[in-house]
Amino acid sequence: MKLLITGATGLVGKELVQRTLSQGVGVHFLTTRQSKINSIEGAKGFYWNPSLQEIDMDCFKGVDTIIHLAGATISKRWTSAYKKTIKQSRVETTQLLLKGVQDLSGDNTVTQLVSASAIGIYPSDFDVTVDEETQVSPQSFMEEVVIEWEKQCNKFSSLGVKVSKLRIGLVLSEDGGVVGTLKIPTLFGLGAAFGNGKQGQSWIHIDDLVSMFLYVIEQKLEGVFNAVSPNPVSQSRFISALAKAINRPHVFPPLPKFLIDLLMGEMSSLVLDSHWVSSKKILKKGFTFKYETINGALDNIFSK
Repeated sequence: MKLLITGATGLVGKELVQRTLSQGVGVHFLTTRQSKINSIEGAKGFYWNPSLQEIDMDCFKGVDTIIHLAGATISKRWTSAYKKTIKQSRVETTQLLLKGVQDLSGDNTVTQLVSASAIGIYPSDFDVTVDEETQVSPQSFMEEVVIEWEKQCNKFSSLGVKVSKLRIGLVLSEDGGVVGTLKIPTLFGLGAAFGNGKQGQSWIHIDDLVSMFLYVIEQKLEGVFNAVSPNPVSQSRFISALAKAINRPHVFPPLPKFLIDLLMGEMSSLVLDSHWVSSKKILKKGFTFKYETINGALDNIFSK
């Protein structure tokens, strides 16, 4: 097996690269910086420029599966210009990969695309648990982005390529993500929920996320799968578990919604929206989670 990975230097990409290399899997990766082509020992780098739709076609040689993780962070301020970057970084990269596979014609060896997606595609709801069959429509910026992202991924099917999309929740890792963001204030006893704290937080430990990507590839699964643990929690419960994991009190009151809206603008949806997301579909396919509870996941992260 040989993989082509985009977003290989990101939070999830780094873990995927190291796991696959340790298993003896061949890894190609794409980078927008010429200086980074030789930056990952054991893997082979190739240059691409999605904004100009340029790609080194040698990146596809011998590759049977593309893992598509590339996309600009959503945690920077959502100016009009940056919102455009968030969307284009996902759509244009997917379009360039598609064009590359099309141009291979009879030399194509790619049989599967496994792409990151996000639970932000689902409408915010404080009461209803959603699954892969839930109807989605672009009612917010993030919903619009993810719907278009998945739409571009689906075009690979016309080339005879299996398409798998993992709608990823909050990724828990010692190296960054939501834990890195919330750890510092919590260490000082300032950990607090946002709004009423009742919003659903559908999360996944990074080890389980990497395992799920590889499971989907090994089992040749197609379609959409929610990459979240079986046990989502409220935001207040999440903050409480985080405080417990680092032996700090959780006494700071929730931050009021109006203040979050004032400080963050449209971006406040990232912390105020509620997503109770089911993982039953991937479980029915035989996948097992190593970390099913928020306490177990956070205890593991902070014991390292």
